[in-house]
Amino acid sequence: MVDKWLVETDLSEEFDFYTRANVGEVFPDPVAPLSFSYFQNEKGLGGSEMGFRNAYYRIGAMSPEELPDDRCVFLGVTGGYAYLNATALRMLGHRAPGMSSDDIDASFFGDAPGVPEFVVKEGFDRPDLTEKIGQTFGWVLTTPDLPDVLGHERLMNNLRANRPDLAAMSDAELVDYAIETADEHFEMLFTEHIFVSFLATVPIGIITAVCEAVGQPTATLKLLAGLGDVESAAPSMAMWELGRIAAGSGSLSAMFDEGHDGLAARLRSSDDADAATFLAAFDDFTFKYGCRGPNEWEMRSPTWETEPDLALAAIDRMRLSDEGAAPQLQNAERAAEREALGAEIAAMIEGDPETHGKFLAALNSAKVFMPGRERTKTNAIKLVHEMRMAMHEYGHRKAAEGTFPAHNAFGLLTREELRESTTDPGKFTEALVDRTKLIEEVAQLQEPFLFHGGRPDMSAYPRRDAVEIVEVAAGEVLQGVPGCPGVSRGIARVVTDSHDPSALTPGDILVAPITDPSWTPLFVPASAVVVDVGAPLSHAIIVSRELGIPCVVSATDATKRIPDGALIEVDGDTGQVTIISLP
Repeated sequence: MVDKWLVETDLSEEFDFYTRANVGEVFPDPVAPLSFSYFQNEKGLGGSEMGFRNAYYRIGAMSPEELPDDRCVFLGVTGGYAYLNATALRMLGHRAPGMSSDDIDASFFGDAPGVPEFVVKEGFDRPDLTEKIGQTFGWVLTTPDLPDVLGHERLMNNLRANRPDLAAMSDAELVDYAIETADEHFEMLFTEHIFVSFLATVPIGIITAVCEAVGQPTATLKLLAGLGDVESAAPSMAMWELGRIAAGSGSLSAMFDEGHDGLAARLRSSDDADAATFLAAFDDFTFKYGCRGPNEWEMRSPTWETEPDLALAAIDRMRLSDEGAAPQLQNAERAAEREALGAEIAAMIEGDPETHGKFLAALNSAKVFMPGRERTKTNAIKLVHEMRMAMHEYGHRKAAEGTFPAHNAFGLLTREELRESTTDPGKFTEALVDRTKLIEEVAQLQEPFLFHGGRPDMSAYPRRDAVEIVEVAAGEVLQGVPGCPGVSRGIARVVTDSHDPSALTPGDILVAPITDPSWTPLFVPASAVVVDVGAPLSHAIIVSRELGIPCVVSATDATKRIPDGALIEVDGDTGQVTIISLP
């Protein structure tokens, strides 16, 4: 029985409530030792912990003297998995003007059981910080753009454009390049990501309050749809165009019909003119978006650049859709609806000048901060990908010579071990075999969603396949979190691996376990989306709103409870998934 993982952080005793909410979406797998350096590096505090701290200091939610300088607080790794410190998150709600810790709980936990009461301790009340947060919120509602975010985007695009010839670098140079690149940029980019992500909730809160006050609570979703310029939706738009190229060519369609496994190799070995045209466009796509993929914060994981067939599998599903499913058309419709509805609600509150002005400011702010949030994440992912490409080059070398059991085993080494492996590569071969088995075992354990009052006993974690799941019955309704408005009825296609979405056909309802970018292009051929996990600002919700597809997230265990082939109805306004009939 597994009772300890390879890496872990000390946990905070003062802030002792931790949760997998949100972080479980972006770090679904056990934290590999090399990725652990994001949390805790040689200096004790890694870039992700400092990113949270720096963002809180900038917002005004905390001051440096409140946090220890020798241990992580905002992020914890225990039992193999990454956790967020929910007490620290609640502090923002407690100190922000017009908010409370309950607002944070509603965003992260909903109706989840076991959430402890927020206890106000000595020093938690800080009027000086409340005033500073208020000033920050005022800036959120007035700034027309986010120049730092755009500057970071240019910086990361330049890093990609000037990628060194990795194949010509020595082993030590590859490792140094990855580590030094992370040390130079990661904390800065992650700080901006957390800063903008938290502040994106400000306009949403105002819009939600106004919509509820005028008796249109579901209008909030429509007022946050079709914003445009959303980085994480851009790949789906580009994939659609590639799908149109494939659909318009008989020779390309024939190659796609053979299946997506090995499709990239077949295309490159073909002397067909249409294949050459497609590959030119696909190479441009990969240059721009090759950093995206499953579990993309983790360097061990593949991306569309390291495994092109992953992207081609999604393009294959899109090529089967008719022209009316074009995401550009859906986006334009949602944008027009948003503008008209915003004007309608604004007219309803003209008699209250203060609320009217605040509402209009919030509508404009949402167009800045919602896309800004996705852009900050993409900037960080671009950085991780450049580190990944260097490490994959190194890993393939070690796997070819037999000193690594697999090319991505590099991630199971710490920074110090990684550097040592360049001079004594065989030293860790046996250990890497054992660690590969261990991480596979840990991945089969069901970690707790939340805990407080001390580190849970990892040896008591149940196996995922031992958790009893009750299949739905006809007529049953699953309640999730509404994501994108609209109602759709169709056949449920339960897809648990984004590597193989071949069962999904146009018009089906995609039922997926997670929300990362390797899944969202599959939203385009689907008529609706249901996701096991998610929160009001989750990736799936933001992308579905841009693509105009009804979406429900946080439908717990939907991929296990809804049988493939069931007829279901998805209501993206209420978050309800109704089982019409079973297959």
